Amino acid sequence: MEGINAKVNFYFEKEARWQEEVKQLRVIAIECNLFEQLKWGTPCYTLNGSNVVLIHTFKEYCAFLFFKGALMKDEKGILIQQSKNVQSARQIRFTSLKEINLLKKDLKAYIFQAIEIEKSGAKVELKKVSEFERVEEFQTKLDEMPDLKKAFESLTPGRQRAYLLHFLQPKQSQTRESRVLKCIPQMLNGKGLNDI
Repeated sequence: MEGINAKVNFYFEKEARWQEEVKQLRVIAIECNLFEQLKWGTPCYTLNGSNVVLIHTFKEYCAFLFFKGALMKDEKGILIQQSKNVQSARQIRFTSLKEINLLKKDLKAYIFQAIEIEKSGAKVELKKVSEFERVEEFQTKLDEMPDLKKAFESLTPGRQRAYLLHFLQPKQSQTRESRVLKCIPQMLNGKGLNDI
């Protein structure tokens, strides 16, 4: 099939749980004239180098993820915000090949809509880092350690958000404090949460 990137084939061969489903999602994306690439270890479909949609799998489902899904009209009510902290992306989830085949026409319409949004240059208005909650355990360390405060503020907004969300997740103060202490050396070295 024209548009298939041979470097991505291994992904579809190794996928065990959702193999038939992701192969069909691939066909749908390619039929929408997007360029297939491998990004973040998963098939990503781009337009002029900009990400439009990707395929990803989870234990309970596989999905199309639209990078600017928050800007899309969801006439079928099928776009899902993965969590309250996801600002831009939206998913369409699948649990069977039959489900994908029944939605094929709609899926293409959603992809073409995402392509038009990308062509328009529209951007999702993201919350500023200052709008994210800072847990007390982290704020205390920032107040006590000027070098940490300076290092944190010099990180990119995305890296700052990742840390803030990471610290917010635990319910117990002890766990939050443990996370903060574990991440201090990484922040002082100018690295993000997932940087090596």
